Amino acid sequence: MPILDLLKLPSALLVLLFGFQGWSDEGMWTFDNFPSAQVKRKYGFDPSRGWLEHVQLASARLAQGCSGSFVSSSGLVLTNHHCVQRCLEQLSSEKQDRLSGGFYAQQESDELRCPGLEVDQLLQISDVTARVQSATKGLSGAQFHDAQKAAMAQIEKECTTNRDLRCDVITLYQGGRYQLYQQQRFQDVRIVFAPELEAAHFGGELDNFNFPRYNLDAAFLRVYRDGRPARTEHHFAWSTRPASEGELSFVSGNPGHTHRDLTMAQLEYERDVGLPNTLFRLYEERGWLTEFQTRGAEQRRISTARLLRTENSIKGNKGRLAALGDPAFFGSKAVAERAFRAKIDRQPARRRLYGVAWDAVAASVAALKQIRVRYVALEAAQGFQSELFSFARQLVRASEELPKPNPERLREFADSRLPALTHSLFSPAPIYDELEIESLTHSLSRFREDLGPDDPLVRKLFANSAPRELAETVVRGTKLKEVQLRKSLYDAGKKAVDASEDPMIVLAKTIDPDARAVRKQFEDKVEAPEVKSGELIAKARFEIYGTSIYPDATFSARLSYGAIKGFPEGGKEVTPITSFRGAFERATGKEPFILPKKWLDAKPRLDLDIPLNFCSTNDVIGGNSGSPVINKNAEVTGVIFDGNLASLGGDYGYDGRVNRSIAVHSTAILEALEKIYGATRVAAELRPNPRASGR
Repeated sequence: MPILDLLKLPSALLVLLFGFQGWSDEGMWTFDNFPSAQVKRKYGFDPSRGWLEHVQLASARLAQGCSGSFVSSSGLVLTNHHCVQRCLEQLSSEKQDRLSGGFYAQQESDELRCPGLEVDQLLQISDVTARVQSATKGLSGAQFHDAQKAAMAQIEKECTTNRDLRCDVITLYQGGRYQLYQQQRFQDVRIVFAPELEAAHFGGELDNFNFPRYNLDAAFLRVYRDGRPARTEHHFAWSTRPASEGELSFVSGNPGHTHRDLTMAQLEYERDVGLPNTLFRLYEERGWLTEFQTRGAEQRRISTARLLRTENSIKGNKGRLAALGDPAFFGSKAVAERAFRAKIDRQPARRRLYGVAWDAVAASVAALKQIRVRYVALEAAQGFQSELFSFARQLVRASEELPKPNPERLREFADSRLPALTHSLFSPAPIYDELEIESLTHSLSRFREDLGPDDPLVRKLFANSAPRELAETVVRGTKLKEVQLRKSLYDAGKKAVDASEDPMIVLAKTIDPDARAVRKQFEDKVEAPEVKSGELIAKARFEIYGTSIYPDATFSARLSYGAIKGFPEGGKEVTPITSFRGAFERATGKEPFILPKKWLDAKPRLDLDIPLNFCSTNDVIGGNSGSPVINKNAEVTGVIFDGNLASLGGDYGYDGRVNRSIAVHSTAILEALEKIYGATRVAAELRPNPRASGR
């Protein structure tokens, strides 16, 4: 592109063309490759190796898709309210709705265990690239996939020396690097405090992904070991000094998945196929959930958490689609790819080695288009949306996979994965027939429509039944709601599962051969070529750019840096900090701007000028929910709960002018604990204690 044309591009697009720039706060960096020198140049602070190790060990991951942090020596974990909504819903009943009404354990014995919840602490990172890549060298297709799977399974098995350790081989740079993450696993996780839904979700969908905000989207859990609060030497101290505009901030968390390094063929698939179809499914789900909520108070209680997740997913995916639908943004990605490939083509040796990768990826995308509908419906189980069906599939597949040697199993049944699988499978969380039937009915209807009435499996499944009839038969007839039955089937293995006449087990057994077949096609024709080609593209990037680039997010531990800063919107500058006063001014008493009664009663006691929420330039994405915001002293100044509208395009790129993360302020959390909720036990645990800093 001519220099004159480059000068016409917005600064954000120049970043996409030429990579990381010193003035940008872009990057979700791994702890072993954090750009401390860049932080020092821009902000005057040099994060030391010891500082980074402490931050890593004080951070946490909620295995169900969120982040958190240890904030006391007694296993207290800070996260978001929306990260514990499922737990609160599971611990509720018709008589006591802890999701809507909130929860506070007055004493330790009142802390309630969250069914199926797991918290992980990253202990160590090891590079295993050479070992994985040597196992797959010279292989392609099914052989590549099988060799890679076997190598990963063996590495994880060697690392997992006891049930309390979780070991995962993490793929970075689209296969250019493989790292082993050894994590401390906590499966006894208990809820300590959560505010009312009205306070945590104040503003509802109208305010979602917007700023200014006025939420108390925060909650506290505690991890236990052997029935007692776990000792957590490394934990963050709590800052009671309000963080101010321009202050340096770090976010330590587990961003879900970004796609900033995808090829144009992959991005076109996302824009034209993946995202539109995902949105269509989510719109349908929101529709039936909304109708379900009108049936009564109990139906509303048992479906609220799911509806909130669905609405959040809709808005997030709309933002991603809008980013890819922007001609300037999408065009910049094309220019960046051409510029990168031109650098490769200048050297014949590089061209011969790396040039084939993009065509291979394009071929894998074409293969995905051919099997997408069947893969999504069967293997991804979008045609069978039911917790009970999920249990049935796990039992059916466990009976087939566990007798095999560890390297030959499906990845989710490797020895290292079994503690997490059984923790979920044997969860005592309640299951509601009416919601299960409704969910399964709608997904079965979509399954039949997508595959067509003449598909052999469709004909076999439905025979003389309609989707609702089939859903009612299997849900009302199954005994899988009984935890003990699930345990007995799991322990008894293949003979017992084969003999089972439980209708949900029968359903899972019926579709499993077709699901496995399409999974095999996906692994051989789509996944293996993409990973193999990703390795080549990553090697080319390393040759040209070195390690000054960060990998796409993979729901693994990352650290970003930035500053508390506003952003331009609608011709004016949005200020980066809101207060309690703003929340009361915004409250109307009508949804979604209702403040709980406890807030209204506490208003005379509150310092209304205390900061409530703030935004910063930290680069975050879904999965960062619950991440601590810390200052250079490794003190908690807030907890991430959202991003602004511009950040929704962060899946594919970062624009430092307008991308912002949004957090609840640490001083607001203390103010609320003490003056609104009387949660003095938790507040006292957070108060700074120099002897318990853990650093």
